[in-house]
Order: sequence, then structure tokens, then C-alpha cells
Amino acid sequence: MDWVPTIDAWPGPVYQRIVEALAADIASGRLARGEQLPTHRALSKALDVDLTTVTRAYNEARRRGLLDAQVGRGTFVAESTARAPAFVTDQVKTDFSMNVPPQPVEANLDMRISHGLAEIREQAGLTAFLNYQQPGGSEHDRIIAAQWLKRRVPQIDAEKLIVYPGTQPALFNILLTLTQPGDTVVCETLTYPGLRAAAARLGVKLAAVAMDEEGAIPEALERACAEHKPKAVYLIPTMHNPTAATMSAARRKAIASIIRAAGTALIEDDAYGALDPSLSPIANLIPERSYLAVGLSKSIAPALRVSFLLVPDKTAQVRLVSALQATALMPPPLMVALVMQWIKNGAADQIVSAIRSEAAGRQRLARKILDGQSFAAHPSGHHLWLSLPPEWDGSEFAAQVLKSGVAIVAADVFDVTGKPPHAARISLGAPRTRAELVRGLNVLAATLRNPPGAVQIV
Repeated sequence: MDWVPTIDAWPGPVYQRIVEALAADIASGRLARGEQLPTHRALSKALDVDLTTVTRAYNEARRRGLLDAQVGRGTFVAESTARAPAFVTDQVKTDFSMNVPPQPVEANLDMRISHGLAEIREQAGLTAFLNYQQPGGSEHDRIIAAQWLKRRVPQIDAEKLIVYPGTQPALFNILLTLTQPGDTVVCETLTYPGLRAAAARLGVKLAAVAMDEEGAIPEALERACAEHKPKAVYLIPTMHNPTAATMSAARRKAIASIIRAAGTALIEDDAYGALDPSLSPIANLIPERSYLAVGLSKSIAPALRVSFLLVPDKTAQVRLVSALQATALMPPPLMVALVMQWIKNGAADQIVSAIRSEAAGRQRLARKILDGQSFAAHPSGHHLWLSLPPEWDGSEFAAQVLKSGVAIVAADVFDVTGKPPHAARISLGAPRTRAELVRGLNVLAATLRNPPGAVQIV
């Protein structure tokens, strides 16, 4: 109850300065989620401002998702700033289908967007980013991105880096430049649906490689490369989507050796790598034949539409930039500018850290509620891979829990073999609060305790 903001450092009306100070104190950790704030009257007295000014500030902070007001108890720092997504139907009360990062109040994206754009406006003006920009990012942008990625990719070269409007266009363009219709790309038996869609559109065949708890099995990959002579191998070695499998250092070394010996290319999807920065991409072992896609959709926010693609050499860089120009022209300039500003001022690292921490907390909740069930997960990942009892087909289970307002994704969406396992991906990031998360997990746990058709939870 002793929080008193320092408002002199902020511009604008007093009520707005209170909100900005509140947002900054949440982001810095001075205020923690669930912490109670002073009453309107107490804060107005402490700041020597009018009561209506504090009331207006608290109302604005609630509108921005920073505060929760509980009747009879007081005002508290919120858990999340997330709002209900527009694409979720009224039938869905808990969305486990979209694999997105949570938006903990500590990440404070609203504030960081506002401040980042204000800094950009002051430095260059916003309209500078409303015109056509260089496909693949300017040299300045690529240097900033390369410095940021250098911690995980020590030998990164900005000349081989391309800024893409999301990883999906990058994957499409990689296939477009490396393959012809009828060519084969090897991937895990369960893989990212976006790869399946891109391959189907381009007439590229996908050959499946058997998996274990670490992902693609080296011996299976070696056989697949010998049999199919693939143009490329597509892998998600960290927090694999959907199985959450994560390769050890030894497994990554073995996979790299096989790809090098086969003379093919690696397409490494590093969507989740920032959530466990201790893991080194396979591309570090075979940079001369690797296409490393580092997206921000899972570590910051999907709608930024900014990804970084590191390619083997300058020739590949020219070809991919040309493909980008022909298919999407350029990444969104204002969003790229915002990301670069966040990288420079440290906000990007702070957002990733807050999201990583919240993801870990949600995984702990999931382990507790689903205790006794069979599932795989990474401690700081956004999803878990739930194995279902033999009597539960994945699609049937998804349909059953949807009756209780819980949306999940069954294994068939990811399957390359035509024989999907009895399993489903449960994405823990989409629920706006942990209370919503717990409700959905309880529905899953209760449904698993009963045979098909025996239970319907409301």
C-alpha cells in the first residue's frame, strides 16, 4: 500500500503521467502482479493532486489492462494485459489451439509499443516508414539484428541476414528457391502445418523421419537422405512443434554430420530458441548449408511479422531477397523499426524474459493439474504434447472438450505419414490469465479420466 509513483519524469497531463509511471514500475519489477495499490484518496494525498485525477488515471490503467479492480477489496496490479482475441468464437472459453506467447503484465507491450513509437517519431518521424523500403531490410537493420542474434549465433554475418515479414513467407521462399515441383524435402513425422501448406502449394513432396523424445532420429534421417536424395531437411530442434521434443547437443552434432555427408541443405526453424537461449542452433555446426529462421512470433508477439533469416552465402542472400521482393515485397517498415528500437533500448530482451518466466509458470501449473497423464513439454515452452489413451482418437477428444468450451489441436493437423498418433497439442500461452488456464486444464484432466461419451463438463 506504500507505492507512490515518480511522475515528474513523464510528459503530458498528470493522470497520464501516473499511468506511465505505473506501467514503468510494473515493467521494472518495482510493482508485482497481484500487488495492491493505494486507494484513490491515499494516492491523491501522497501526490498532492486532485482525487478526480487519480480516479482518471486508475480508469485509464484498467482500460490498458494494467490494473484489476475488485469490489470490496481494492485495486491490484493485473496478471496480464491480453485482451480476448477477435477470432475466437463465443463457444470457446479457453483457447489452447493457438500457439502464441502469453502477455504477462511484466512484458507490458502496450507501454513498450507506445514508448518505442515515440522514440522513433522523435528520431526520424513516423511517416518515414510509410513508404517503400529495401526488401530484406536495410544494412542498418541487419547490423542491429545480427548483434542481437550474435549471442546464439556467434559467427553471424549481417551480409547473410535477411529481414522477413514472418517465418512463413521465409519458409515458402526457401522452398521456392531450393526446389522444383516433384522434389522432396525431409521433415519429422509430425511437423509445422505451415511447412505442409507451403510444400503442397509448390508441389514439393515431404518425406517423414521417425522421431523420439529428442526429435528426428539420426539413423532414420540418414536412411531418408539416402533413399529420397532430398533438396533440404526441415527441422525444429528446439521445443518442436507439436511434440515439444528438444535435441541435445550430441543429437544436434549427429544431425549436422548427416546433413553435411548427404550434401543437402538444412532449414532450421528456430521459432522457440529464444525461450531457451542455452541451446545452440544446428546451423552453428554447418553454416555453409543452413537456412536459419529466427522468428519473433513465439518470443515476443506474432503480429509484429518480423523474422530474421540467416542464409549460407551471399548468392543465397541475393536469391532469397529477390524471392521476397516477388512474393511479399518487404517486411512491414514500421514494425521493423519498432523491433529495432526495442533491440537497441533493451526492451526486446525484457519482453522475452517476462514471456519466458510466464511460460515456465504455466508449465508448472500444467504439470500439477495433469499429474498422472502422459505428456511431453519443455519447462519454458508454450505448448505440451498430450498423449491420449487408446480409446480416445485425437479428433474425437478435441470435439469432446470443445463441448466444454476448450479448443485444442489434434495430431492429424501435424501428421506427414497419414497415421497420426492418439495425441493433441495443448498451447498454454493463449489463455489470458492463469485462472482461465487452470479452468481449461481441469476440463482436459476430467475428460481424460472418463471413456469417450461418458462425460460432458460444463
